[in-house]
Amino acid sequence: MSESFITKGGLWVVTHNVLSVAVVVLGPVFSGQWHQPASVAVGAVLFVAGGALGIAGVRALGANRTPYPQPLAQAQLVRTGVYRWVRHPLYGSLVLASLGWALLWQSAAALLVTPLLAAVLLAKSRREEEWLRLKFPEYADYSAATRRLIPWVF
Repeated sequence: MSESFITKGGLWVVTHNVLSVAVVVLGPVFSGQWHQPASVAVGAVLFVAGGALGIAGVRALGANRTPYPQPLAQAQLVRTGVYRWVRHPLYGSLVLASLGWALLWQSAAALLVTPLLAAVLLAKSRREEEWLRLKFPEYADYSAATRRLIPWVF
């Protein structure tokens, strides 16, 4: 691993990707651990909501998008689109989609990994916000008025 990979927050990227893959794999491997049609319905709604939030985040972020928590040198602070309501829609989308995936498969194993993923993404967002505050003085006001991961919720 290069020094720039680590200094840009690459270990956060690796960690959240490992946990995301774990949720995806564990869902079908350990599926059907309970039998509740409501679980499938709620899971589908959460999975679709997560996907929609992620797509909206990618579209609004545009060329500012990077997998690293450190913003790009040429990045602009985006406060339009879904970023009007949430500061980290891509992280929120992963949490919602992972929870939905676990419920769709009715997989306790995937369900147990989801809070770990959420915790890592929350910590990653905090680190990212340290860099964003340094780069954008107006970020403090933006963060005070905008939810962190999930619009209208958290």
